[in-house]
Amino acid sequence: MTTSFGAANTVIPNNPNIRIRSFNGLKPSHSLSIRTNLRAFPVPYASRSSVVRAVSTPVKPETETKTETKRSKVEIIKEQSNFIRYPLNEELLTDAPNVNESATQLIKFHGSYQQYNRDERGAKSYSFMLRTKNPCGKVSNQLYLTMDDLADQFGIGTLRLTTRQTFQLHGVLKKDLKTVMRSIIRSMGSTLGACGDLNRNVLAPPAPLVRKDYLFAQKTAENIAALLTPQSGFYYDMWVDGEQIMTAEPPEVVKARNDNSHGTNFPDSPEPIYGTQFLPRKFKVAVTVPTDNSVDILTNDIGVVVVSDENGEPQGFNLYVGGGMGRTHRLETTFPRLGEQLGYVPKEDILYAVKAIVVTQRENGRRDDRKYSRMKYLISSWGIEKFRSVVEQYYGKKFEPFRQLPEWEFKSHLGWHEQGDGGLFCGLHVDNGRIAGKMKKTLREIIEKYNLNVRITPNQNIILCDIRKAWKRPITTALAQAGLLLPRYVDPLNITAMACPSLPLCPLAITEAERGIPDILKRIRAVFEKVGLKYNESVVIRVTGCPNGCARPYMAELGLVGDGPNSYQVFQLI
Repeated sequence: MTTSFGAANTVIPNNPNIRIRSFNGLKPSHSLSIRTNLRAFPVPYASRSSVVRAVSTPVKPETETKTETKRSKVEIIKEQSNFIRYPLNEELLTDAPNVNESATQLIKFHGSYQQYNRDERGAKSYSFMLRTKNPCGKVSNQLYLTMDDLADQFGIGTLRLTTRQTFQLHGVLKKDLKTVMRSIIRSMGSTLGACGDLNRNVLAPPAPLVRKDYLFAQKTAENIAALLTPQSGFYYDMWVDGEQIMTAEPPEVVKARNDNSHGTNFPDSPEPIYGTQFLPRKFKVAVTVPTDNSVDILTNDIGVVVVSDENGEPQGFNLYVGGGMGRTHRLETTFPRLGEQLGYVPKEDILYAVKAIVVTQRENGRRDDRKYSRMKYLISSWGIEKFRSVVEQYYGKKFEPFRQLPEWEFKSHLGWHEQGDGGLFCGLHVDNGRIAGKMKKTLREIIEKYNLNVRITPNQNIILCDIRKAWKRPITTALAQAGLLLPRYVDPLNITAMACPSLPLCPLAITEAERGIPDILKRIRAVFEKVGLKYNESVVIRVTGCPNGCARPYMAELGLVGDGPNSYQVFQLI
């Protein structure tokens, strides 16, 4: 179904008995389906001969005659780039406001997209969007203040919180890129790998709860992020002249990365896991604890769930694989997909299991057609049993049976809560993650005055951490004056709604999302009132300007996916 929100009339059954159930989070994958006009089921994968492997693979016996295989243009750009350096390093030195096609692909690995203002006519006004890498959504006081300053000095005066717990900084000119990147790096931040064909930001529940399972989930997310961080130094060469500004890595991360006992690594390569070609496409990982589905666990390439014993001590992890949101309009061989159960691993093996999954995708994911390069298509082609068998060869062990989990719940972590260490945290709703105007000014004043660290949530919201109880009243008053209200004062539709930035800067956008969703929510609220639904009745509504699914619309109870000017395809999760 395609619907236009430019239409004047909406036909609604006038029935006061209609009730919409509250949203209690996602159910296990076997009980989910997606209702839409497009098919969302596994389809035949390309023949084995069309699968393109990494250019330099781990040393293995020759078993068949090598044949030339088709590769996408991006694969050739990566191969010729000297580990994501050339020609970006030369393009950054030119006086042009933009970079060429090859550099446009490479700068993604550095955490940036080239954009232009699509509202303007005539010559393109190029700028760059920068995206940070913040495992678990953790943001130090110093980094927040730096990002706030950079938005005013070099951006468009706003900060954007993303659905993967990061910042996006829009409007940076090419001539200012190095200054901005250097400032982020020197504030112990990073944009490395926030975009591109590698592991993206690792999600985890953002709540700063002093609980064994939450702390363990967050630590695991940080370790996975470190394990899958590029090692060849191209990022620091480009932006801080080769100076390495890094903290010491946990020894278990170094050990897991260097281990090549099952043929996972490229020997003597600057990139032991990624090689010259990195991954076929983006790769997404999330870690959580049972019941807390703030991370949309089934939408990730790998979903990691902490499993604890009866005393609350973490013992290991359940693993889901094969989730992913992106698709292409009117191409039924592309589809959103939910992750499915892979198995259970003891806690000491998690880094090796994650590495084995990544390597399986690296070696077998398609590199000829990027529409089919995500791991979900590999699993849909092979089936989970074959996928598990191949992963186990790189893992070196059999996966244990999946442990039973309770039902998932959506947890927003909004409002005031005890941390468990005597401090408080306060989760604040930010419409579509856009921090601007008086809200931006007030947040900066509070974070600076009280020296607070913050966390970004997967629902585009922000959490103020480590608040003393004596500060609660003055902070609450200051926030309310800036329009940052406690959740009970915010429309329930807005609490769970999300939209991607879309127009005017995203080059992939087909129609409005962030700028359009306020009116859409108002119209839906009016419909609720017309049919007699109570104010606290709500549905999860997500809007994206294109089918790539950044706001995870296919997991909403009502997903609107742009497919033309003022036109959306409608998806319903049932």
